[in-house]
Amino acid sequence: MRGRGRRTRWRRGDGRPTGAAARAGAVAAALCAAAALPGGFTATAGTRDAYAFDPAGRSVTGATGTAGAPRLEPGRAYRDSLPVRGSLTYRFDLTAAESAYAPVTAVPPAGTTGNATDGIRVSLEDARGTRCSTASALFGAGLSARPVTALGQRQTGRSLCQGAGAYYLRVERLSAGGSASGTASPAPRWDLEIAPVTEPGLAAAGPTTAPPAQDSASPGPLAGSPQERTGGAGFTTARPLGQGVWWTGITPGSTLFYKVPVDWGRRMHAVAELDAATSGHGYVGGALNLSLYSPVRGYVDGASLGYTGTRRTAALDPLPPVEYANRYAVLTGENAVRFAGDYYLVLHLSEKTADTFGTGPFHVTLRVRVDGQAHDGPRYAGRPEPGDVFTVTERDRRAAASGETGGGGVAMKALAAGGIGTGTALLLVLGGWIVAARRAQTRLSAQKPTA
Repeated sequence: MRGRGRRTRWRRGDGRPTGAAARAGAVAAALCAAAALPGGFTATAGTRDAYAFDPAGRSVTGATGTAGAPRLEPGRAYRDSLPVRGSLTYRFDLTAAESAYAPVTAVPPAGTTGNATDGIRVSLEDARGTRCSTASALFGAGLSARPVTALGQRQTGRSLCQGAGAYYLRVERLSAGGSASGTASPAPRWDLEIAPVTEPGLAAAGPTTAPPAQDSASPGPLAGSPQERTGGAGFTTARPLGQGVWWTGITPGSTLFYKVPVDWGRRMHAVAELDAATSGHGYVGGALNLSLYSPVRGYVDGASLGYTGTRRTAALDPLPPVEYANRYAVLTGENAVRFAGDYYLVLHLSEKTADTFGTGPFHVTLRVRVDGQAHDGPRYAGRPEPGDVFTVTERDRRAAASGETGGGGVAMKALAAGGIGTGTALLLVLGGWIVAARRAQTRLSAQKPTA
């Protein structure tokens, strides 16, 4: 989700930089990420790097209840950290005409031990305490800690949670025994990314039933020689991907993010193939996990595979074309493909794979098909937040074919405008950062009282 670029300030005392240091760090990180892009840069196989949070994300502290819950604005990204016990609550102020989506991504720290039922639960309720939605995201059969995303949502036109006013998002940890609030031993906090979206109502009355059922047969796999396409480390840095056959290297414990632009009237299908191992023998359950998320980061479908060291395939279920009226479908996957935009493919290779088949990297092939006849979308009565979330442009299509990031953000625009190399730009940024830090230290020294 694209942020608006406002200045980021982190909470004091949590080890994160503030002010200019944070901005310099974000730019430096973006420049480092740029080194992995195609078009003259060198790409490396997927490793277990830290999750790439939105650099424009704002720090926020969730409340333990509705009293004092901080207000979140749609179209922005927010960061917080989730304790092992209890829950965090946030507030949204919504009009009667707009639907709201609040995806929450929880990122366990490196070294976290994963159980199948560990994860998060996200719920949204109105000011009277009526539950609008509940969703959970778990590590699953791979027994491997990874970023997990669950969506809280409020949809207009339903019998519950209608009208303008305050709505509350609640996030809590889950453990093997249920809610983590009942555990006895302490555990590290999990970082959170929250990226709320609003969708306006229609300018004129639209359909109120799901479209007729489509052909449910799985499309045939795409053939052809795969092209290398390394994934990103988060939703914000997801690598563009279009129809075709792609491959990447991935190491145990790592998670890769891709985004596929899908317009109104079109549908996508994806298959992931984990190649044969070069060493070891045995079995790893849920070794490779393939998940699909909507433009609002809502879960659409997923598949995982057990691995014995021989080539295995995981395929998503067939999905209908993207249509506004899909929101009235009963099945979760069909209901989720309700708007055009970037659909996210997320790959995770279980840490357990390393114990049996080595540290890799392992070769994964992605076969992505996008078909159907594109058409104009619904006419909204207002503007969604962020404004481009339900839009597919020609630039998006070109980026999906080439793997370029499309806009590239502040750092890439600076590179393009200045005509300088990544290494030179990175040295300039780091040099400026060092100078700023030295000046700050000089000011502090000058302020110290003399003996």
